[in-house]
Amino acid sequence: MARDANIRRLAPDARRFLDLKTRGVEGRARLLRRLTPATVGLRPIDRPYAPSADHFRSANRRLAAIDRTVRQRLGEVRRLGRDAGSEDRLLALAMVERELDRARRAFGMFFEVFAQRGTGFARALAAHDAIARDCYRAVRRTAPRMFAGPLVPPLTYLEHGYSPATMRRGVTLARLLGERNPFPLIRIPYDRDQPWQAVFLHEVSHNLQADLGLWIENRNAVIHRLAEVGASALSTSIFGRWHKEIFADLAALLLGGPAAAWGMAAFLSHPADKVMTYRPGGPHPTGYLRVRLLAQMLERMGFPEEGRRLAGVWSDLYDVRRGHRIPVTLLRESPRVIAAVVDEMAFQPRRALAERALASVIPFTRTDQALIRRAGLSLRHGRPLPAMPPRFLVCAALYAIEAGADMTQLHERMLDLLAPVPAASTTVPQTPILSKPALAA
Repeated sequence: MARDANIRRLAPDARRFLDLKTRGVEGRARLLRRLTPATVGLRPIDRPYAPSADHFRSANRRLAAIDRTVRQRLGEVRRLGRDAGSEDRLLALAMVERELDRARRAFGMFFEVFAQRGTGFARALAAHDAIARDCYRAVRRTAPRMFAGPLVPPLTYLEHGYSPATMRRGVTLARLLGERNPFPLIRIPYDRDQPWQAVFLHEVSHNLQADLGLWIENRNAVIHRLAEVGASALSTSIFGRWHKEIFADLAALLLGGPAAAWGMAAFLSHPADKVMTYRPGGPHPTGYLRVRLLAQMLERMGFPEEGRRLAGVWSDLYDVRRGHRIPVTLLRESPRVIAAVVDEMAFQPRRALAERALASVIPFTRTDQALIRRAGLSLRHGRPLPAMPPRFLVCAALYAIEAGADMTQLHERMLDLLAPVPAASTTVPQTPILSKPALAA
């Protein structure tokens, strides 16, 4: 029947109907080609907190690539002509609409992310951007040629959901029908917009791991190391599956120090039924073991007293003698397995790091910790801060909170430091914002 419909000549009304549909599809195809600050509703006062010109260019390159496919499909519709059979014309139009769906999803995602910079959350998002850029800067400072070239930095946005999350550069997104993400996107839940959430360093670290090319090498190294120390097949398989989350945790501690470990532990503290339950097939380490990894990392970083204190708090909150749902083999082997995994991931050289260890590429010293501690007291008492990298402010703020800082005042102070409001005399440009050198110091 489909073949007959293709061969028989269309009646005038049916032909006009398909002509009208074709014109409608062609009109829609022109609407999703480009994004600008004006397109997403950014005003001149929003520009200091807006995505960079590099972000707009990357998004527009992705939209342009989709648009080329749309125009190719439209060309096929036109070449068929009005005398083609109904099935041929309908199929050709459906192929155009498939690409329009792809364009609509990509346009919509970038629009929603960019447009948030015109809301009351703009400064908080810009503050997180500054922290993320500094994490990349930390790598460039000790290993200037580690990245292949300029990289468009991560961009943060707000969304509902319990925890932060990230979509790394180049990953294919189901929400975009398989289109690749052109730059890292880090999701922040609306109630976690304060720039002192240690888990944010964890999310940035996922992107560092991807951009440094460590995914496969780390997993293989962990599996080989656990085989060397005689771990069971069960433990080897599970820790191999957990490698991405473990790396992000360990790198977060190198970026922020002991306070990052305490912040992560606060994020992971839940009723025992959650913390003491192993989830088969899950990518995240069981909470009970995950904080043990953090404590071990603190000890290896040169903060054994902090590691012991964290482990002690965790043991008081979660005692395996009160019951658990963790495989007995995994629990029994965890002390030596955790020590081996931390050493392998953070302190052994990697080819992707030019035969350097992660702890050498992102060094954190006791001098850094002393600086963060002093900054925490300065934040608490409203005093001027010593010069310090933005990523350290995340942890300094946690010490300020511990010392009794007012949360609202601290939030405003952090925004002033990380995303300052331009002086009243400053003329904010009304042309598209200029490109900042990608991740430059």
